[in-house]
Amino acid sequence: MNVTCEALLGESFLDVALAHNIDLQHNCGGVCACSTCHVKVKQGMERLPEMEDDEADQLDEAEGLALESRLGCQCKILEDTDYIVEIPQLNPAIAKLFHEGAH
Repeated sequence: MNVTCEALLGESFLDVALAHNIDLQHNCGGVCACSTCHVKVKQGMERLPEMEDDEADQLDEAEGLALESRLGCQCKILEDTDYIVEIPQLNPAIAKLFHEGAH
């Protein structure tokens, strides 16, 4: 599914997803304490703030990690430009845990 969204400068990719009812997990509430808001930045990576150590540490736990991987909560829009962001599909068993909690 492709979705085009308008965003304000200073918003994170997580903020944009939530404002447009796009399902981007964020178990920690968007404070860089988990890897559930993992996204892949296909265009615009050079226009984002540099990754800090906390984000890099959390990304190590992300499923499907790639060179273009970032945490949606840490990617702040700093410039008026186009970004292409992919939300990776989660393993169905893991996705179920995120939605229902561990039993």
